[in-house]
Amino acid sequence: MAACLLLSSCAPGGGGADDEGASPRAATLRPSVPAGAELTRSTRRLADGSPVRVGVIAVSPDAPLRVEAVHGTSLARSETVRAMAGTAGAWAAVNGSFFDIRSGPAFSGYEGDPLGVYVAEGSLLSEAAEGRTALILGGGSARPRIGEVTSSSSLAASDGAHRELDGINRMPGRILGCGGVGGDRLARTGEPMSAPAHNQLCVDEDEIVAFTGEWGAATPKGDGAEALLDRDGRVTALRSPAGGPVPRGGRVLSGTGEGAAWLRAHARPGAHLNVTSEVRDSRGVQLSGAETSVVGAGPALVRDGRRWINGEANGLTRAALDRREPRTAAGVTEDGTLLLVTFDGRQPGVSVGVSMPEAADIMIALGAKDAVNLDGGGSTTMVVDGEVGNRPTDSPGGRPTERAVATAVAVIAE
Repeated sequence: MAACLLLSSCAPGGGGADDEGASPRAATLRPSVPAGAELTRSTRRLADGSPVRVGVIAVSPDAPLRVEAVHGTSLARSETVRAMAGTAGAWAAVNGSFFDIRSGPAFSGYEGDPLGVYVAEGSLLSEAAEGRTALILGGGSARPRIGEVTSSSSLAASDGAHRELDGINRMPGRILGCGGVGGDRLARTGEPMSAPAHNQLCVDEDEIVAFTGEWGAATPKGDGAEALLDRDGRVTALRSPAGGPVPRGGRVLSGTGEGAAWLRAHARPGAHLNVTSEVRDSRGVQLSGAETSVVGAGPALVRDGRRWINGEANGLTRAALDRREPRTAAGVTEDGTLLLVTFDGRQPGVSVGVSMPEAADIMIALGAKDAVNLDGGGSTTMVVDGEVGNRPTDSPGGRPTERAVATAVAVIAE
């Protein structure tokens, strides 16, 4: 697989896509690539002859490199991949999670908020959208892997009361992408909705959402109530209306409707609240440990070496799967090599992007046994040695520029 990445003449296989060996973009950039990693940029031809530029970072399982999920200085605000890579001291990085983008259909005001599961350094910082596919790094495995992920969180008060925790580090009452817990309803119809629905807004008037120090901003203002907890889980204050800073080393539990009433009854100053969270893969294996990172996105693209796209389970429409767009994907080969891949798009005659099936076929050609789609469109970004290595297409002012995003997958020298 490694040799295939280095040789522009290798057979692409499985996707009706051919490398253009004569293109200078097909050259591997050797000088700045650390041991155990490979970087390739090439132009491939899709089945109808359309070109697509493909960037590939490959990290072998025994490389003296660490791959982890990173975010900016605040989960409430987005940052560019380049800025996040610089802060992390990363050699390379690609964009990660979907997020609450300002131009989205149901923007909550916090454009750094990751949608779906996000775990960094073993801490659950955003709850899972039930069963969506994710990239898993660490978590009791020496090798990266891809699978469907669930999370659960609960509250236990010192007076014996228990309650489910609805969310982490997001606007209470608003579940963008759906797939939450409790009595969520699809905002546009009012019908109950527990499954993921990509880019759709679900609502629930009776929630408790936890805010951690990583939120990095005041909690959202509202008519509910908030319990301020110190690092030991002791309630230091009950704040109403909602909105204010997160205590250093502690957290805030923000309640709306019945959730606010629960906090007023069981989270009086001096009480203790135990907050527990679990993240598990589809086999029931708990994903824990300080080195665990989980980046939720979806759908899956490849499973056991074959095209396997679980679009419906990830809440995506057929049209979203079949549209050619810039895309970012992650894959894992049979030997545990991690592939971080970008497909440029929206550049007629130069790079048209890929559909999900086309992305899957190219990932198989690159050697992926399993693969997952990450955020794409104007978010698709690859940064190497502090420079953007692809051509992002976000153009808020009419000129393509690097988009600020929620999270990134960073490759860091040990």
